[in-house]
Amino acid sequence: MQDLLASYLPIVIFLAIAVALGLVLLLSAIVIAVRNPDPEKVSAYECGFNAFDDARMKFDVRFYLVSILFIIFDLEIAFLFPWAVAFGDMSMAAFWSMMVFLAVLTVGFAYEWKKGALEWE
Repeated sequence: MQDLLASYLPIVIFLAIAVALGLVLLLSAIVIAVRNPDPEKVSAYECGFNAFDDARMKFDVRFYLVSILFIIFDLEIAFLFPWAVAFGDMSMAAFWSMMVFLAVLTVGFAYEWKKGALEWE
């Protein structure tokens, strides 16, 4: 029983430090923060549009393209980190599989760039 408790002690210490650090940061922000609200600062802001306009207004397709690009590159990083961590133990097939994956993403990015999806005006 004592060995079991001793093996969980680092986890309990880590959780206690994490909770304490979170509380310290939250409380310090409450105490130290400058409170100078103005209507512009406290107004709702989302996607570059006024939040109080008509909900059925047409959005520019570039907003969707930018969000798709973000998702694509976010997923790329999500796949790239575990691959990089295990890089030393992987085979050449795993290496070339990732190279093909990155090439497909690069071709997609070049296509978006060529079509002008990254040009805002």
